[in-house]
Amino acid sequence: QIKLLETFADQAVIAIENVRLFHELKESLEQQTATSHILGVIAGSPTNIQPVLDAVAENAARLCDANDAIIHRREGEFAEVATSYGPIGLTRPAGEAFRPTRFDPPGRAMLERKTVHVEDIVAELDKEFPESKVHQRISGSRTILATPLLREGVSIGSIMIRRTEVRPFSAKQIKLLETFAAQAVIAIENVRLFKEIEERNAELREALDHQTATAEVLGII
Repeated sequence: QIKLLETFADQAVIAIENVRLFHELKESLEQQTATSHILGVIAGSPTNIQPVLDAVAENAARLCDANDAIIHRREGEFAEVATSYGPIGLTRPAGEAFRPTRFDPPGRAMLERKTVHVEDIVAELDKEFPESKVHQRISGSRTILATPLLREGVSIGSIMIRRTEVRPFSAKQIKLLETFAAQAVIAIENVRLFKEIEERNAELREALDHQTATAEVLGII
């Protein structure tokens, strides 16, 4: 009977391990699928960043088990909402410029250029995030995770995910959000470079047209 109980214990361990491995494999497959989808959107939108940001926000919220996701883009001292996904809704109109400060999670992530994890925003409104009071009252958010979009060390925005319950994000989910942030930066950079190449090509075509016209006139002379 003792030996039999030990055998049952071994079987229980095998079952637990199988479930753990299955969940890890499922998570890995979902991440690979999301990455593949985002890369596909990047390839299909070389001059339009909006579909890519929409895809990043949706996958970030879904795979990190958050209620919503918001991506901010920053230029100079101001930032604005670029896209959002989820039922919570925006507490600041999309496209409305605002000056990031360290007194709300996305602003702190942008200014300090590091990930900000707030386990319960309500408990930290007075001391750490006073500028989030209105936003929290409207959204009902509790746990917030924000990470910056960094291009060569320069903050060009942030991506924030929220939960309406106090449930901290896991280390895997934090790392995953940072991966999505990196993908968003790559997409933004690709669009910028593609547009620069198009502008350069247009300038070259114009210069070539001028040279051709000059050559024709000289030939006639």
